[in-house]
Amino acid sequence: MSDLYARHKAVLPDWLALYYRDPLEITHGEGRHVWDADGNKYLDFFGGILTTMTAHALPEVTKAVSEQAGRIIHSSTLYLNRPMVELAERIAQLSGIPDARVFFTTSGTEANDTALLLATAHRRSNQILAMRNSYHGRSFSAVGITGNKGWSPTSLSPLQTLYVHGGVRTRGPYAGLSDAAFIAACVEDLRDLLGHVRPPAALIAEPVQGVGGFTIPPDGLYAAFREVLDEHGILWISDEVQTGWGRTGEHFWGWQAHDAAGPPDMLTFAKGIGNGMSIGGVVARAEIMNCLDSNSISTFGGSPVTMAAGLANLSYLLEHDLQGNARRVGGLLIERLRSIAAQVDGVREVRGRGLMIGVELVKPGTGEAHPEGAAAVLEAAREEGLLIGKGGGHDTSVLRIAPPLSLTVADAEEGAAILDRALRCTR
Repeated sequence: MSDLYARHKAVLPDWLALYYRDPLEITHGEGRHVWDADGNKYLDFFGGILTTMTAHALPEVTKAVSEQAGRIIHSSTLYLNRPMVELAERIAQLSGIPDARVFFTTSGTEANDTALLLATAHRRSNQILAMRNSYHGRSFSAVGITGNKGWSPTSLSPLQTLYVHGGVRTRGPYAGLSDAAFIAACVEDLRDLLGHVRPPAALIAEPVQGVGGFTIPPDGLYAAFREVLDEHGILWISDEVQTGWGRTGEHFWGWQAHDAAGPPDMLTFAKGIGNGMSIGGVVARAEIMNCLDSNSISTFGGSPVTMAAGLANLSYLLEHDLQGNARRVGGLLIERLRSIAAQVDGVREVRGRGLMIGVELVKPGTGEAHPEGAAAVLEAAREEGLLIGKGGGHDTSVLRIAPPLSLTVADAEEGAAILDRALRCTR
């Protein structure tokens, strides 16, 4: 055990998860690569849990942070803040939500917590619809609506949560149906559920479930849900913490794959927009955002330094068409991984969009989840210089691949080759 690991264990919680048998200390990064304390170089296919969205040590972002820090680091929302206003203007315009208002937080957890506060206050209901296999953060309210027992340490909650089917396409009672029949069955299930309860405040849903293993419902599912929700006045919150900013390639926001019934009432964001800086937030229609009847501020949300980073990072993303790059390079990587999977026992499915890719493992010859296999692949990939993540629903058996959106074709080929070897040596 390293000295730093021993010190970590002595002062930090036991439930603070660490990857790898010999945990890794990352000391610096550049582009799509990071280095550890021993000088080993790694191709980063996880980006600090989908947070390093553009590149490590992106000059435009580090310059913006340095310049702003040299002027003023903190003031709070009690004072006018030009970088915050400028970033809010850009996000409101990009959100697709009419008459949008933006509130900045420091994390996706806090963003979802705020959205729940707004929804329950606006609707005067403490009932929330959430998806099975979902994840929305680690606050008391967020774990209470998380449909993944591995990430929800308590059943106590200030909210009454009702779980809806549909986030996982390839498992469950409707898995064998066509996409159209799957959507129809999920809609009927939702209608039946709503017939038994008082009208909930909102449905919160990840367009692609992140911690749940990058599971994807058929396009149009949430549009069909929206028609039912509108009949009851129920709000739709799209949790874009992992799917936002073009990561899925096909769309800038995940909800746009379900846009037939219009945009969501609220969307939450975080992770990639700060490229490692602590930025989260909520976008909502003005009537919802302004429904609170008491004062509120944010001490650290909207910090001048983080807002400067967000502005620089968003500008770089748009000017270099990283959404298009995610679509092109991500498409190549998915096809390469599917070709590899076809030759390897124990890979149940390769799924994903853009640079948000899941490789689901099972015990060879069965449909049984294989968390030990996922852990072994994680270790083997690290040994060859590739960092990936893992997740999944009932068991952690999905390899999560989400590199910076500036990934090159050469990077994708290198990472795929390492994964090929890692998958074969751990069968």
